[in-house]
Amino acid sequence: MDIRLEPLRREDAKLLYAFEADNRRFFETAVPGRGDEYYRYEVFLKRFDDLLEEQAAGGSRFFLIKDEDNRILGRITLTDIDAETGTAELGYRMAKAHGGKGVASRALKELLHLSGGFGVRRILAKTTTSNIASCRVLEKNGFLCTGTDQETFVMNNGIMRFTHYEWNHN
Repeated sequence: MDIRLEPLRREDAKLLYAFEADNRRFFETAVPGRGDEYYRYEVFLKRFDDLLEEQAAGGSRFFLIKDEDNRILGRITLTDIDAETGTAELGYRMAKAHGGKGVASRALKELLHLSGGFGVRRILAKTTTSNIASCRVLEKNGFLCTGTDQETFVMNNGIMRFTHYEWNHN
């Protein structure tokens, strides 16, 4: 399957809303939920517009991971871009149907290739200690584990911790 990264555009709002709603329960097994409010379409649109403004201002880069049929397979983002230090934070989420197929790893590889064009030389990421698949995606793409929080939180009736990663452009 061929994939491509496309910058977030206003035309993607309906498709992205469907992607988020269809995969909500799956996402909430791996990351803290966004709350019921997020899934009201008018609230989603407001937040979507806020993302587009943030992207236009250069503070973040939001991409959709799409296949050859223009289906959204996932999202991948660089947020909190600091132009002075060249640092950004990574986020991504894959549709349940496309997990375990290498899509996230390939999308991250492409994003890392693009990141220099945004002035990003250092990328920080975090995932829960129980999200082994995400740890593998990060490590496969050259991220190094920098530590695990001592502080815990409860998610899905389990006690979780965040593990932190860092990637530096050579």
